[in-house]
This record gives sequence, structure tokens and C-alpha cells, in this order.
Amino acid sequence: MRLLIIRHGESEADILKVHEGRADFPLTERGHEQAERMAEYVSSNYDISKIYSSSLTRAKETALHLSDRTSLPLIMEDMLMEFNNGLIAGLSPEEAKEKYPENPNLQIHEAMYEMESELEFRYRAEFILSKIISENPDNSTIALVSHGGMINQLYRSFLKLPIDTDIYFATGDTGIHEWLVRPGDRRIVMANYIENMD
Repeated sequence: MRLLIIRHGESEADILKVHEGRADFPLTERGHEQAERMAEYVSSNYDISKIYSSSLTRAKETALHLSDRTSLPLIMEDMLMEFNNGLIAGLSPEEAKEKYPENPNLQIHEAMYEMESELEFRYRAEFILSKIISENPDNSTIALVSHGGMINQLYRSFLKLPIDTDIYFATGDTGIHEWLVRPGDRRIVMANYIENMD
């Protein structure tokens, strides 16, 4: 099985420079251009079997570009949504830091400010990755459109890293990550490929 993990395009929150998470901002014009270029590249280079998408607007709008190119319906998956950042969603970093200061002693099962815990976030990644792999044939190519934080968690799950690891995987707007899943063999073929934006 081939998995293409794709981050959404630029959103209005990027322009406003606010915490996004569960704040449901749409793509910018540039974000739509990025998504269209991603869709053109993916549809030209892969035979996509299914498209799964986070149900947040910026991911759904990105995935729709790929859906239009491939004539495949979107399968909406809430478990692909970004980290639930609770009360800081939509706030500037300065306002969030003042109203909701971080607790460096928080345990992985604990959460504050109506957020989900790190343990709950990792569980979502483990669950959805297992579900998608198990419900699709070995010869399929599956596209997942999600978010930077969730993609990082999917990497950690895919590589079976510990929950409290300090290893992070970067991904840019419409970054494409290609993974192969075979019995007893998991491979990262490509990480964070982005079609050139002039």
C-alpha cells in the first residue's frame, strides 16, 4: 500500500498569525493555488484509490482540488483533524500566552484549557492510521489530507516512536509525504515534497 500524506494549503490563520488548531479558517487565494498545483502533481504521478480528509475547512478545501482532478469522492474523517487546542484556538500567540500560560509539568494524559491531551492526540493518529491501512487493499494508493500537527503524530505512529519523543517532522503548505506499507516493512519514500511555487 502506498500512502500519500498531504498537508493543507495556506489558510487565513497563517496571514492573521493566530493559533489555528480547531479554529476553522478557510484557504487563502494562495492556498487554493498551492492545492491546485498539488492536485495536478499527485493526479499526474499516482493512481489514487481513495481520498481521506480532515473535516476542517482548510483541509477539506485542499482535498477538493484533488477530488476534482481524480473524480474521487472525499471520505471525511474527524480523526484526521488538527490538535484540539481548546481555548487558544484563534488567539494570537501573545494573547494565548497571557490568558492561558503553559504548564511545563503537565503529564501526557493531562490537558488544560479544554484541549485534548498529548496521549489523546497520539491515540487518534494510531487509530486512524490503523483503520485506513486495514480497510484498504495492499495494492491501493491512498491520499490523506490533514494538518501539520496530525501529520507529525502520524509519522510518530508509522515509525512506532514513543509517545513522549522529542522528534518532530516538518511539513510545509501542501507538503506531500509518500510512505509504503508492506507486510513487515514500512518505508518513507519521500518527505515534505512541495510543487515549486513561483
